[in-house]
Amino acid sequence: MRRLLGVLRSDGERLPLAPNPGLDQLPRLVEQVRASGLAVELSVSGDPLALPPGVDLAAYRIVQEALTNALKHAGTAHATVSVGYEAGMIALTVVDDGPGASANGNGNGLLGMRERVSLYGGTLETGVAGADGGFRVHAVLPVQRSDVA
Repeated sequence: MRRLLGVLRSDGERLPLAPNPGLDQLPRLVEQVRASGLAVELSVSGDPLALPPGVDLAAYRIVQEALTNALKHAGTAHATVSVGYEAGMIALTVVDDGPGASANGNGNGLLGMRERVSLYGGTLETGVAGADGGFRVHAVLPVQRSDVA
């Protein structure tokens, strides 16, 4: 897509073509979010799967958006990111313990997550994390053997 946009630019300027991020870059993302003031823990379970580039990017962007929302809405709360690899799927969960969710689930960030999950035939659950508030994002993306590069 970036190459196509580069061709369409009328001023002749080339867009940089850095590789798209993937789940292997989550530790770096977590460090950036920590530097912004949100305490974040990352845990990974299961044997990492070789993900197709599109699924890998979608998974990264879902976690990125969930952490961005936590930064915006949870203040100086604590967040956890869990990545679980299982046979034929990857599960992503981001939970914060902020004062509570004021979002009604119709923001652009949540919409973008829903679109990414839908594109790959996955599921997305979002909402209040517990009785004391907080917010939870849980996405499951299927990975078929034929999807793996």
